[in-house]
Amino acid sequence: MTQDKGNNTGENEKRGDGEGLGSGPEGGKIRQGPESSKSLKYSQEVTSTEDEPEREGRSLATTHHEVIRQWAEERKGVPATVEGTEHGDHLGVLRIDFGGNDDKLRHISWEEWFDTFDSRKLNFIYQEQRSDGTQSNFFRLENPNREDA
Repeated sequence: MTQDKGNNTGENEKRGDGEGLGSGPEGGKIRQGPESSKSLKYSQEVTSTEDEPEREGRSLATTHHEVIRQWAEERKGVPATVEGTEHGDHLGVLRIDFGGNDDKLRHISWEEWFDTFDSRKLNFIYQEQRSDGTQSNFFRLENPNREDA
């Protein structure tokens, strides 16, 4: 089920400049745990920007930084956090702002977003297209070790 077209993990170190973010610490592979959802179990794992969905509407999952950034930017998405959900000096709830009217979202850098994403050991579950072929903005962040991620 997994399409691996090579990710050269050693060459894809994370950079903080927003360009060439690489694969991240797990090489794009999804994180498994006792609370992994059925959505994650039935999603196609994406470990490279070259991977393609097996079919339209397919649920996909990744931890690959460049895959996530490209997906968001193709939809004019910007990394964000929800104001008021911070924990001390740590970011709160992570989101991607697609330009709606949510004034509680605060834009952050990709570096901050991915630092938090990785420290919380999250997975990015998403769709490229709906089953009717139109572009999808659906995504969900999941921590496979916690029910309340």
